Amino acid sequence: MTFTVKHQETYSRGELLLRSFFGYFYIVLPHAFLLMFLGLWGSILTFISWLIIMFTGSYPESFFEYQVKLMKWSTRVNLRIYNLADGYPAFGLESEDPAFSLDIPYPENLSRSTQLLKLFFGAIYVIIPHGFLLLFRGIATMFLWILGWWVVLFTGKFPESWHEFIVGTMRWGLRVQLYMGYMTDDYPPFTGK
Repeated sequence: MTFTVKHQETYSRGELLLRSFFGYFYIVLPHAFLLMFLGLWGSILTFISWLIIMFTGSYPESFFEYQVKLMKWSTRVNLRIYNLADGYPAFGLESEDPAFSLDIPYPENLSRSTQLLKLFFGAIYVIIPHGFLLLFRGIATMFLWILGWWVVLFTGKFPESWHEFIVGTMRWGLRVQLYMGYMTDDYPPFTGK
């Protein structure tokens, strides 16, 4: 998986203030409402995909594409909430966003034994260690997000190293989501790079 987010030269202070005061109403609520239903369908497809993987050894390609499109939509919204990109996030599974690139290669074959291992022991060897570290990384991300808000407000620029750290946190979370969603056999690294 490759995930990159374009670091803008300048950020709009007006959009920053608009998102901060009204973003919950015009970004979060409408997108979250739709993503909730699409996410429920995605969860059902994940369950069906696991069964299919156990019989065929491969993830149904159309289901895989749906999950990737769902991740892209969610990422579009998150980038605006974290103030990493200006502009309004597009609605729809088919929409693209020039602010970021998310490439998830389709796996031709998946290990049945790895899928069983994830199902029965994934909480122990994936969720607990990654979740523990991501908790602290998430706290640092929130701290940088708040500081970044003030920096953008006064300078119009988001510090590049902070930007990369926040993107790294998102990248790490996406890798864990891919692994636990049975979309890859590659164990997620303990890094945001």
